[in-house]
Amino acid sequence: MSFAADRYDHMQYRRCGRSGLLLPAVSLGGWQAIGSYRDTDASFNIFKAAFDAGITHFDFANNYGRPAGASEELFGNIIGQFPREELVISSKAGYRMWPGPYGEWGSRKSLIESCDQSLKRLKVDHLDIFYSHRPDPSTPLEETIGALEHIVRQGKAIYAGVSNYTDPRFSEAVALTKQRGWAPITIHQPRYHLFEREVEQSVLPTAGKEGVGVIVFSPLAQGILTDRYLNGIPAGSRAATDPGNGGIGRGAVTDAVINKVRKLNDLAKERGQSMAQMALAWVLKDPRVTSVLIGASSPEQVQQNVVCIKNLTFSPAELQRIDQICAQ
Repeated sequence: MSFAADRYDHMQYRRCGRSGLLLPAVSLGGWQAIGSYRDTDASFNIFKAAFDAGITHFDFANNYGRPAGASEELFGNIIGQFPREELVISSKAGYRMWPGPYGEWGSRKSLIESCDQSLKRLKVDHLDIFYSHRPDPSTPLEETIGALEHIVRQGKAIYAGVSNYTDPRFSEAVALTKQRGWAPITIHQPRYHLFEREVEQSVLPTAGKEGVGVIVFSPLAQGILTDRYLNGIPAGSRAATDPGNGGIGRGAVTDAVINKVRKLNDLAKERGQSMAQMALAWVLKDPRVTSVLIGASSPEQVQQNVVCIKNLTFSPAELQRIDQICAQ
């Protein structure tokens, strides 16, 4: 198998907080668009297009796909065709994966068992990043973060991360690793896009202060911030098919939302970008953001989205106009 010889020439790589880890500005996730939603050949073509474009980071979770785990299994069947040492592979645990009291949340047993299962499905001997997928209100924080420490010390993951943690829990998790001398929280994965900005108060300040990298999921609001819904809900879209597992439904694509996207799309055209490219660039403009996670249903979609890095600069007038549109 041969890959593009110039694959590292055009991608931008950003330091993950104060760690030594560099991530591509655009990373590829296996949540909704790939996994069990595309067959192996189609998915391989998407991953190959991503790698050829300089995307070295592929992100999963134990429950991604139909049935849960299918996304990891699919990638496990094709990873042997890629140079493992050039890849950053991540996974997470915290949402419902198997029946009974240990199949979700953040107990030591649940996280360690989940990590072991993910390694088997992905057919790798270690993950580059392993996350606690969500905070557990019933398990002591030191048990959850201690499980991440255990997984790193065992060599099952190189870096530890958290996802969906907001302050004060995020700050408490970082402080705990410092107090105990545990593996640091290297990266945080929150949801962040033009229409959902809460992390500007609850995640980004702490990430910047503590030197934690941030990789944003749903930067395109699962496709809403693209040109796909400009004329309503098309057949075959996520909103039309209701993919489940946290995916959007028809109720998310209202007339008011479509009207905002149309206005944003006009601005994107003025900037010489697609709607999706501008939405990704808007997230990446913040230096505290290491990477954005995209999904993709085709190689062409990957190739179009990575072009966002060519224009990450916004004028004050453009930012004001964006804020006004989003506030309507």
